[in-house]
Amino acid sequence: MTIQRIESIKEFGGLLNRYTHGSTVLDCEMTFSVYLPPQAEKGNVPALYWLSGLTCTDDNARTKGGMQRYASEQGIAIVFPDTSPRGDDVADEPERYDLGKGAGFYVNATQAPWAKHYQMYDYIVEELPKLLEANLPLMPDVKSVSGHSMGGHGALICALKNPDAYQSVSAFSPICNPINCDWGKGCFGAYLGDDVEVWKTYDATELVLAGATVNDILIEQGLADEFYNEKQLLPENFQSACNETGQTLTLNRQEGYDHSYHFIATFIGEHIAYHAKALHV
Repeated sequence: MTIQRIESIKEFGGLLNRYTHGSTVLDCEMTFSVYLPPQAEKGNVPALYWLSGLTCTDDNARTKGGMQRYASEQGIAIVFPDTSPRGDDVADEPERYDLGKGAGFYVNATQAPWAKHYQMYDYIVEELPKLLEANLPLMPDVKSVSGHSMGGHGALICALKNPDAYQSVSAFSPICNPINCDWGKGCFGAYLGDDVEVWKTYDATELVLAGATVNDILIEQGLADEFYNEKQLLPENFQSACNETGQTLTLNRQEGYDHSYHFIATFIGEHIAYHAKALHV
């Protein structure tokens, strides 16, 4: 349960640190980043876990998202995990960006050759929080979760499957109903096999329909998002499920915004304020 710091950059009075560790769950070495606000010098702070999307590493959001300024003001740590296991012996599909390295989809794979390493759900929900709370000035069990695209899917399912583990959840352009889009079908079939009932346990829309609930959900969706228009994200399916079951949801549709970090940086301040309120800081 040890970590090694490999980089430290001062930002907004706090520190953006990068670490490596040997993951037991993923059976490989992993890299992640954590922004520690200046308040962490005086005591433990709550954490917001940011789950990134397809093709990303921990580096994308920490350099493009504009989160650290708001995290510093609110006294919140931001955790930036990687999106998949890494290493020369980790299974991959190099010709595809939507399967393999960079595309872990935050599930626990059951099928060969993926099952040996691709246990991203357990890594995000169990191993990484325990590791960080044991090694960094983070409040035990006081955390929220957010993410983008594939990571928005990850944030939604982690919160819905563990409603007592997170104080709040939000997402930008999440893949809301993966069993009904090409990205989800391709990855779920590879990682989880042919049983669609198993797929449903990692699908936010299906989880809500099955009775999963959290206090509130905030989603930001750009209407000029190419993947929204290509029916990969399907937020309307999720909204219908929430309406049917009474799950509280705020779905903000933003005219003219795309799928990029320009969109995220525009609205991330509102999301961090939303999480700060839930984290009681």
